[in-house]
Amino acid sequence: MVEERTTAFTKRSIKTSAKLAGLKMAVSMCDLTTLEGKDTPGKVAYLCRKALAPAEAKYNVPSCAAVCVYPNMTKYARKFLGENSPVHVAAVATGFPSGQYPLRTKLEEVRRTVADGADEIDMVIDRCAFLAGDHAKVFDEIAATKEACGAAHLKVILETGELVTYDNVRLASEIAMQAGGDFIKTSTGKVSPASTMPVTLVMLEAIRDYFFATGIRIGMKPAGGIRTSKQALAYLVMVKETLGDDWLTPDLFRFGASTLVNDVLMQIAKTADGNYQGADYFSLS
Repeated sequence: MVEERTTAFTKRSIKTSAKLAGLKMAVSMCDLTTLEGKDTPGKVAYLCRKALAPAEAKYNVPSCAAVCVYPNMTKYARKFLGENSPVHVAAVATGFPSGQYPLRTKLEEVRRTVADGADEIDMVIDRCAFLAGDHAKVFDEIAATKEACGAAHLKVILETGELVTYDNVRLASEIAMQAGGDFIKTSTGKVSPASTMPVTLVMLEAIRDYFFATGIRIGMKPAGGIRTSKQALAYLVMVKETLGDDWLTPDLFRFGASTLVNDVLMQIAKTADGNYQGADYFSLS
């Protein structure tokens, strides 16, 4: 049923001004990400620059939501963006992407990363503990990480590609929200499959039910595998029809998909100018 319903979201017809508004909204929700061993301060600075101004001024495209980097790169992103930037600094932590680090090490990494200027921490849950049935350990680690974050927001990565079933995705979502996560996120982008629409719908429905039960709005971030503007618009339709307009904001919905941005920018140029531009006209992200 979940898979059938998500197929329906991809068949909505969105055109002209509504399409242009949706594409610009998608850009504003993107977390530009670089998570490679060869990352350098220069590459991070470049990514920050693109996040601040994704397209030419004539297209009136908003800045991206955040740049997402490894902890050691946090201070460079903070330095480039400054203190009052519209673009947030997000950093992965807690032994990303495996989560197989001692808790003490995870918490120290989080505290150091926040001290370096991170606005948001993207943590990974311990999938080993979850799949072994030790849900209390998963809960406790998320709660401890949230405390270590201080004022920074916590995004909890479930790594849904390793959770096997939709039931597990639903349960992990509930644990993450109850333990204090501000966002729940599908994937690290390092495991296949990453984000899929059915998995995202399961998580959105968990957020909806949690909101009805508590009145607390939790954010959602599908990450990995979203590459085209058509896919992005289908995700936005799914969010609107599942959670409503309140979630159509970067404060409550993000895309973790750097490769998505250029495709969306090409579609914006096509919609505004009436002709396509090639990928060569856009910087790689």
